[in-house]
Amino acid sequence: SAAGVLVCLLEYPRSRRKKGSTMERCGQKYLTAVVKLFGPLTRNYYIRAILHAALAVPAGFLLSTILGTVCLGIASGIYLLAAVRGEEWRPIEQKPRERPQVAGTIKQPPSNP
Repeated sequence: SAAGVLVCLLEYPRSRRKKGSTMERCGQKYLTAVVKLFGPLTRNYYIRAILHAALAVPAGFLLSTILGTVCLGIASGIYLLAAVRGEEWRPIEQKPRERPQVAGTIKQPPSNP
């Protein structure tokens, strides 16, 4: 069960996309701080692939946990593919909100009647 908690804590925070925007999950900012605290150990997808594969090995010996083993094996393969493609986990950081410029929001009246 400790392995399940570790996987959940590691997987809950979403990574920022290279292009476009990413919606942050509810309460993600707290777990993002924990993931950022461990630095390259949690950011690198090669390490995540090895971790998932290592967690899948002991679970494969019991019939009742075979589905979890398959899921961890698939996740390990996906992380390995992402790591080969050069991806890594990047935190979603909130951008400071810009106040709208008052002069830019005032509409000008039509110049021709």
